[in-house]
Amino acid sequence: AIGAWLRLTKMRLCPYRRMRVWDKFGNGSILFNAADIGEPVLGYIAENRLIQRAIWEVVEQSDNIRILLGTRPVSMSVNKLSAELELANGQSVTARLIVGADGARSWVRQQARIGETSWDYDQHALVMSVRTEYPQQDITWQRFTDTGPEAFLPLPGPHGSLVWYHRPDEVARLMMLDDAVLLEELQARFPKELGRIEAIEDRGFFAIRRMHAHHYAKHRVVLVGDAAHVIHPLAGQGVNLGFMDAAALAETLLAALETGADIGSLRVLRRYERARKGDNHAMQSAMDVFHHAFLPQHPPLRLVRNLGLNVVNRLTPLKRQIERLATGRRATLPLLSRGR
Repeated sequence: AIGAWLRLTKMRLCPYRRMRVWDKFGNGSILFNAADIGEPVLGYIAENRLIQRAIWEVVEQSDNIRILLGTRPVSMSVNKLSAELELANGQSVTARLIVGADGARSWVRQQARIGETSWDYDQHALVMSVRTEYPQQDITWQRFTDTGPEAFLPLPGPHGSLVWYHRPDEVARLMMLDDAVLLEELQARFPKELGRIEAIEDRGFFAIRRMHAHHYAKHRVVLVGDAAHVIHPLAGQGVNLGFMDAAALAETLLAALETGADIGSLRVLRRYERARKGDNHAMQSAMDVFHHAFLPQHPPLRLVRNLGLNVVNRLTPLKRQIERLATGRRATLPLLSRGR
């Protein structure tokens, strides 16, 4: 809506048209294809730093946005008519509304005394940028194993991103290996669909955690993105949920301005919370189901998993519906975030 996507398309993007999910222990498999629903793509893989760069370029050219760099908030106060931030450099900022978009360890959430429910999964994710023997790919895949999923995300050219979920101690061990040894481990462990990896270009890891704020809003304070919810990254939907939060909040505030309502009032902000909290909780719960259902390796459960994947793959109407949802075709989504 603000033009950042157009800038991003001129930088670097990788469209993907197919998405495959399967279980290592069995023949259960499902393949989604954009062509099945008459769409050119299912989605795009975009590098986070490039998304940020595209948005910053727009922000810096907007004459109605004031950017304060080189400082940070140290205290926050709220009264009936306004909210105020005291900054470390001695400045203060007064506004009708403070939006906490400051991540999972949100300072704004803590200052507003908004509680949370959270827990850590006994899993870390090792993320690697790699160069492969294959040229540009248009498929993203995820295989479930006894220690957690293994995933491939295509990037422009012969590049991709690998995600290896494992126990925290095993991820720590893998992080300590030099590139040559880690390459050998990847080739031995990852499926043949990956092909040969020619080089590891970068690597990092993060803990897997779930968090949901008890409330998204208080008088003159509202939370969006990871400040409000942190989700298991199985389906890579964390950033998308944040974008949908931002779109829903923008629509809520615009509607309030049109009627002369106070954009910082709890009555207005609860409309945003009602629009997003249920969807976010449903996505969190769905990822929990996948995590717990695919991790155990009891033979009866394996059979059920594989049967479920094959049934969905063969039930064309259900499969098409899932594909449409994946491309943003859902009436409950904010208008600003729906696929076009």
